[in-house]
Amino acid sequence: MKLEELRQECSECKGCRLYSTRNNLVFGEGVENADVFIIGEGPGENEDREGRPFIGRGGKLLDECLEKQGLSREKNIYIANMVKCRPPENRDPKTDEKEACIGYLLKQIEIVNPKIIVCLGRVSASYFLGKDFKVTKQHGEIFEIDGRKYTATFHPAAILRNINNKPLFEADIEKISNLISNL
Repeated sequence: MKLEELRQECSECKGCRLYSTRNNLVFGEGVENADVFIIGEGPGENEDREGRPFIGRGGKLLDECLEKQGLSREKNIYIANMVKCRPPENRDPKTDEKEACIGYLLKQIEIVNPKIIVCLGRVSASYFLGKDFKVTKQHGEIFEIDGRKYTATFHPAAILRNINNKPLFEADIEKISNLISNL
């Protein structure tokens, strides 16, 4: 299966209540054979309006930090979210919403087959790295799970709320870039 076929299947999903309030499906974007797969929690207002992940202020911050390290959606990154439809008022996705969408995300990962998975924030980190994972304490740590590298860092929206963590975020992105160079 190709990503475009999976996107079409996902666009018809009515597995949870989020489909009924979305403007656009926010499936994911980037290089189909990316080295790095970045996972956020869910689309925000801008993403819902445009149908693209991480395009608001947080997305601009993420793209700038990635580009400083030679990483981009056009070159070696694929980016998606735990859920493909915007939760109302940007709340965290509920358990049943994540469960309804997780199959699509796991299939995206299978198709892209990245070397590294990067979780942005608590929601995706708790799914992939365990519910006790603490982003504020464990960001930047590298884990190997089923032959693939995993790490987590702050969500860009959290950086915008607390700019003091930006150097830590940038260091985590640099570590990811260095990790790719050594694989």
